[in-house]
Amino acid sequence: MAPLLEVEGVTSGYGKVEVLHDLSISVPEGTVVSLLGPNGAGKTTTLRVISGTLPAWRGQIRFDGHRADGRSPYEIARQGVVLVPEGRGIFPGLNVREHLEIGVRASADGGPAARQARLEGVLEAFPRLRERLSQRAGTLSGGEQQMLALSRAFLAEPRLLLLDEISMGLAPRIVEQLFESVAQLKEQGATIVLVEQYLTYALRLADICYVLAKGRIEFVGEPDELRGGEALASSYLGAG
Repeated sequence: MAPLLEVEGVTSGYGKVEVLHDLSISVPEGTVVSLLGPNGAGKTTTLRVISGTLPAWRGQIRFDGHRADGRSPYEIARQGVVLVPEGRGIFPGLNVREHLEIGVRASADGGPAARQARLEGVLEAFPRLRERLSQRAGTLSGGEQQMLALSRAFLAEPRLLLLDEISMGLAPRIVEQLFESVAQLKEQGATIVLVEQYLTYALRLADICYVLAKGRIEFVGEPDELRGGEALASSYLGAG
């Protein structure tokens, strides 16, 4: 499979603090790639560099064969890269319907009927949102806000979906529901880069795993290699 995303020798960070050191990853089209590692490993920073919200100091990022480093977040998003950030990234003052309309408008124009069908699809996946269409997003529960953030991203029909800790702070049954939706996207052929604290879900969904430690790639392989290697998991992920 040809890579949809290529990150080659990227170095980046915050202020004068270098967080990523000569980082390289490849994301084939139609796959799920999990970025794993302990807190502070550079996983979120990697997603920010890919989405353009943090500049690459050195190295190259190519999306669909074209240079993406140095471009604005808006330009990268217009190419089909959608980030669901840690902390959900919803607009508290907008209601649920307005958020979903943002997602619909961001997608390729398939006409009113196609847009309505996509909207119905996410409301079927998350029926709780249908009950709260006129409710302000800031008054939703944490789980409902994450459902809304995911729904808005799905409606945009991204070519590359970046998911950053979508389970954070949520009850297990809500987490299960969220990942059922992500699994459906995978079945539909979506390309996803996933940062996730729950290894069970990260390994279940992934085709390829990258393990980061202190801003460097320490391991690349298939999920089964991590599932079966207690020493590897303990060394890189802090698992017991």
